[in-house]
Amino acid sequence: MSKLFCKPRTGQEAADRPWRRHPVMTTWIAAGFLGVLIGSLWTADGTLVPSALGESDSSGAARKGASGIPPGRSGNQLAQEPSPYLREASQQPVHWLPWGEAAFRRAQQEDKPILLDVGAVWCHWCHVMDVESYDNPEIARLVNEQFIAVKVDRDERPDVDRRYQQAVSAISGGGGWPLTAFLTPEGKVFYGGTYFPPEDRGGRPGLTVLLPKVAEVYKTRKTEVLASTERLSAGLKRFVAESNKKAALSQGLVDEVANHMVQQFDSAHGGFGEGVKFPSGSKIELALARHFVTRDATLLRIVTKTLDAMATGGVYDQLAGGFFRYSTDAEWRVPHFEKMNYDNAELLVNYLHAYQATGKALYRDIAQGIMGYLNTTLSDQAHGGFYAHQDADMTREDDGDYYTWSVEEVRSALPKEQADVILRYYDVQPQGEMRENPAKNVLWIAKTPERIAKELSFPAEKVRALLAKGKEGLGQARKKRKTPLVDKTVYSDRNGMLIVAYLEAAQILHDDQAKAFAFKTLDLLLREAYREGQGMFHAYFEGQARLSGLFNDQAQMANAALAAFEFTGEPRYLKVAKDLMDVAIGQFWDAKDGAFFDRRPESVALAALDHPVKDFEDDPVASANGVAAFVLDRLAYLTNDKRYDEKAVQTLEAFAGSAGRYGSFVAAYALAVHYHLNRSAQAVIIGGKADPKTLALWKSASTAYRPGKLVAVYDPAGLELESLPPAVAGAVKAFGVQGKPRAYVCAGATCAPPTGDPHEVATLVKRYGIKATAK
Repeated sequence: MSKLFCKPRTGQEAADRPWRRHPVMTTWIAAGFLGVLIGSLWTADGTLVPSALGESDSSGAARKGASGIPPGRSGNQLAQEPSPYLREASQQPVHWLPWGEAAFRRAQQEDKPILLDVGAVWCHWCHVMDVESYDNPEIARLVNEQFIAVKVDRDERPDVDRRYQQAVSAISGGGGWPLTAFLTPEGKVFYGGTYFPPEDRGGRPGLTVLLPKVAEVYKTRKTEVLASTERLSAGLKRFVAESNKKAALSQGLVDEVANHMVQQFDSAHGGFGEGVKFPSGSKIELALARHFVTRDATLLRIVTKTLDAMATGGVYDQLAGGFFRYSTDAEWRVPHFEKMNYDNAELLVNYLHAYQATGKALYRDIAQGIMGYLNTTLSDQAHGGFYAHQDADMTREDDGDYYTWSVEEVRSALPKEQADVILRYYDVQPQGEMRENPAKNVLWIAKTPERIAKELSFPAEKVRALLAKGKEGLGQARKKRKTPLVDKTVYSDRNGMLIVAYLEAAQILHDDQAKAFAFKTLDLLLREAYREGQGMFHAYFEGQARLSGLFNDQAQMANAALAAFEFTGEPRYLKVAKDLMDVAIGQFWDAKDGAFFDRRPESVALAALDHPVKDFEDDPVASANGVAAFVLDRLAYLTNDKRYDEKAVQTLEAFAGSAGRYGSFVAAYALAVHYHLNRSAQAVIIGGKADPKTLALWKSASTAYRPGKLVAVYDPAGLELESLPPAVAGAVKAFGVQGKPRAYVCAGATCAPPTGDPHEVATLVKRYGIKATAK
């Protein structure tokens, strides 16, 4: 396998990144002369032009800087950081500082450029660069003498990562992790890239040569550097403005995004684009929602082909369940082996909804496999909370060794007949797919049990039994291997996604364990990481809530609280959802152009954080503004508060004028527009919560398949009509409560007559109010 950067801008993602072909690129190209400046410091024979740095700097002699700290003598400051990525670097000879005012103050006082490293503990190439370069004493000396070194965990600070990814991509044509950026002391990028080797290699400049040249440019051509960074900053701000173009909402906008998705679809292997394949949860949900309304067979084909290929491919952990982060090939066979909780959250919902839409048992089994992995590895079952992710490997040389198998390893772990079947089922060959260890194979399903039965002259039932025992045996053998690291940080936004997914599983699969853990996690976060009137913190780790919450934390947890309200009818969860969206409106809302910023605007923001950003694209999961519009629409229906409806419309209209250029990269946004324009069913059940008939109606409505539906239960005791959605209130006035549990199924402003029949409720939820638009 050829290892890829942890977030490549190649293949599927790079080919259609809209900001790479946006008109503002002309400004970015103007900024790109910085690379020429740095390149100009090479002589014709490839050696470095003699340094213009002062002797004390180049010799490393200690001199007091304006900060009062000897340059290169501050020491590494990461040992006490809670981030596992930062703590891993705390023993490196590089004098790393965490992101913060202190680092930028020192850079300004000493007039040194900043070397910014952004990465993650799960990132293979981050580990490679750490070992090759930042553990290297000579490279550390160069960094410490000539730069202020700052290291950032992109999971902790997605707001920092997003801004510097944009800037480096504008200069270099691509981004990813590790992100290596060179900044002015004020935090503006003047050069950067992703992975750099210690010495020149494969067309990439080595740090031993690059570091002095970058420092030379900053020292000798500062005026040009600063002018270029200003142009780049202005260009990026214009890009944000151009992507935030208002327009009226229309079905044509949704159709345009859906059509682009169809064009991207890989009909041979599933997924979207060519080469590298990432999960595309929002695209799958958009395809399911549009198929439900239009009955366009192509859209369902996109869903089933993609989910089938992923389920049988190496991107799915065939032994323990759960999906790896992405596939390095078009066939979904050879993954990058990190496992992210957010990918598995979206894929869990995809497989649950596909199971509802098709009844295919494979999708139910994969959904259960995802939860099995999350329950055993990525969660705190005792106290609540989903952990962030599991690392891909243990060392630089590790190439997925925990997850891959040689023929000899399979045969040593299993009896002969089991091994014979497993080797065929998973296509385990003497020559495997792994670059570092060619004998190692990724497990992917290559043959059916029926075909293996013919090859071995076994009954098919015997093959299935041997497969089951063989998988169990391999799983037990794998547990004896050293297990990749799990980051036990509990992030609010990702946990919100998983709470929603688990509550969906509880409804669709009647899984009481999923229900119990979803509420345990929700209650943990509301107790420890939520403050009424202030919103969510971003992270919870070892009993401490920390990091000021971002907008996505508020939106995803509001969605989780709404899901909890739908599940229980408990007003406290609706109150939390309202409060979180009120915080979002009060602290993140753009009063001028509409929609929400990704972080709270500040009068004086640190470095690139003064650059306004609104989450509009799905990168890598559903965009925060798309989720927020969906939540606001539901809150408006449940509360009769017109503010929420107004903000939902303003959020969607804020991007409607530019959405077409982004195609299916704004699938979550397009899905929110779809639900706004094509109101799904709303089933409001009025009945005593302890009444078995109420429960039967709720179960029937909850398990009925209709994308985007809303189900809510109200107790008739003390019920006020003003608290009901307007259409339901009208139906109650017309038909009365009738003294026994009844379900009122509505679509938009119209409702069907109330019913107490669970079967009729299911039928109404599935079909009421759907226009005849079938193709």
